[in-house]
Amino acid sequence: MEFEKCDIPGLILLKPRVFEDARGYFLEPFNKKIFSEVTGFEYPFVQDNESFSTYGTLRGIHFQKPPFAQAKLVRVISGKVLDVVIDLRENSDTYGYTASFMLNDQNKHQLLIPRGFGHAFCVLSPSAIFSYKVDNYYAPNHETGIIWNDPDLNIDWKIPGDEIILSEKDNNLPSFKSYKAHPIF
Repeated sequence: MEFEKCDIPGLILLKPRVFEDARGYFLEPFNKKIFSEVTGFEYPFVQDNESFSTYGTLRGIHFQKPPFAQAKLVRVISGKVLDVVIDLRENSDTYGYTASFMLNDQNKHQLLIPRGFGHAFCVLSPSAIFSYKVDNYYAPNHETGIIWNDPDLNIDWKIPGDEIILSEKDNNLPSFKSYKAHPIF
């Protein structure tokens, strides 16, 4: 597995070795020993999550407040998504920076997102199955986020805004300015 550090410290793009032949393919999406050796961290992943979404579905920008903050290891099993993160760590040199990654069932890339980041993805294929590991349990009373179309973040979701499908909750998240007034991380 190849580990590629990103411009925002802590983010790591993982490119697994894929073994293909006439039968199909095999890959090892997670190996605790290798992961710990390369990253220098041991993430005690405690929960796996999976979602199925159709074209235009945007989920996020989500994060959980401490003490229930979560690191995530995300990947696409089927389809194609634009995966977006924002650095919400107030003492980080890249505070407020966003980064986007194309994750799909062809490149099989994964993204390690440390605690202190907001996360979202938008489905660019007819449908997608998105899977991720987290190192802390879901705590609905500690879940929050930032609105997907925040003008200060100016995220290019790669599809027209009128084609984006949101939950009511995601469509009513606060602005990044609101977050900056009361930072959490």
